[in-house]
Amino acid sequence: MSEIAKDGGAAAEPNWQDWVGREETVAEVIAPDRVAALAATLDLDRTPKVGEALPPGWHWLFFNPFVPRRGLGIDGHPKRGGFLPPVPLPRRMWAGGRIVHTGNLVVGAPAEKRSVIEKVEAKSGRAGRLVFVTVSHHLSCDGVVRLVEEQDIVYREAATPGGPAPAPTPAPGGAEWQETVVPDTTLLFRYSALTFNGHRIHYDQAYARDEEHYPDLVVHGPLTATLLQNFAGSIRPEARLERFEFRGVHPLFVADPFTLEAKTVDGEAAALDLWARGPSGELAMRASAHFTK
Repeated sequence: MSEIAKDGGAAAEPNWQDWVGREETVAEVIAPDRVAALAATLDLDRTPKVGEALPPGWHWLFFNPFVPRRGLGIDGHPKRGGFLPPVPLPRRMWAGGRIVHTGNLVVGAPAEKRSVIEKVEAKSGRAGRLVFVTVSHHLSCDGVVRLVEEQDIVYREAATPGGPAPAPTPAPGGAEWQETVVPDTTLLFRYSALTFNGHRIHYDQAYARDEEHYPDLVVHGPLTATLLQNFAGSIRPEARLERFEFRGVHPLFVADPFTLEAKTVDGEAAALDLWARGPSGELAMRASAHFTK
């Protein structure tokens, strides 16, 4: 659960429906050096080579805006405005998403991402005011769409200092496969650098604690989702990941080991139920993976 922005905003809320249907397109080469850098960051023995398929989840290395420092908020995220609606609620969370692989992005090849704001919904409940934004992304190589993703972004009110934390949801049982991850500061720093993510909750401990009221540095949600996709691929190496869905439930923190876990789905030989279990047994992220030959 990363991608949380804290910033000021406009005094009056505009009609967020004006942003529905808004589009932007970004082109970039799937650069081999960035791919090699992520392989090293994840401590992998093999680096995908030029001409090979980009592994699932690694597309988040690319198409990220290079915003000058003067264009950043105090939290290190871009100031409000631009493509996404300038929702004035101070915290922004990338809560989850759905990915469909219709082909492969290719290492070393030019690629394009077309993004569309599909839906904006304002709600109010026990958690206070919320605004939900759904954005679709269509990633192409050679003019052919290879990946379609929907991202769920949630804007919410600031955390209350000293307020009671919500009770965590216990992680499921029955795991057939497990893998332990120890998220040290180097992993978080490198992933922030590779994705050009300046949000200070991932590298500035004082900011994470004093301003956003986390107990420590926060593990990036996309990093956890990438690790779950790599984990799923190691369980089904003979198959191709076709669909992946994930939802962030509870944050993970630096130096606290967490566990990637998976089990088969009853009646679906080509599907896995996956999750990240936090150090106290809490459910941090829930996911599902569907494969094709």
